[in-house]
Amino acid sequence: MKLSFTSRASDDVQSIARFYARLHRSLGVDFINELYRTVSHLPANPELAPRVFRAYRRLTLRRFPYYVIYRIDREANLIRIAAVFHQHRRPDDWRGRVEEPTATYKITRIAA
Repeated sequence: MKLSFTSRASDDVQSIARFYARLHRSLGVDFINELYRTVSHLPANPELAPRVFRAYRRLTLRRFPYYVIYRIDREANLIRIAAVFHQHRRPDDWRGRVEEPTATYKITRIAA
C-alpha cells in the first residue's frame, strides 16, 4: 500500500513543523522525522491503529503530543492520512474534516 496525505493533513504537518522550528531549530526536523517513522509502518500493517470513528484510525506519535488520523482505501491500495492533530487541543476537531455530509432531499408537492 502507498501513503497519501490530504492537502489539509499536509498543511497540518507544515504548520506543526514551523511551530516547533520556532522553539528550536532542530525540533521542526525532529517532528517530521518522528512522523515519518510512525507512518512508515502503515504500508506493511495498515490496521496497526484502532478505529476511532467510522473507517478512520488513530496513531499516536511517541515524542510529540499528536495523533495521525488515517483511512485505508483498499480499492485504491492507499492509506490516506486525513489529519495530524494535537492530543489535547480540541482533539476531536478532525472529525469535522472527514464526516460525510448527510444527503438532503427536497420534497416537492405534486399537483393532483
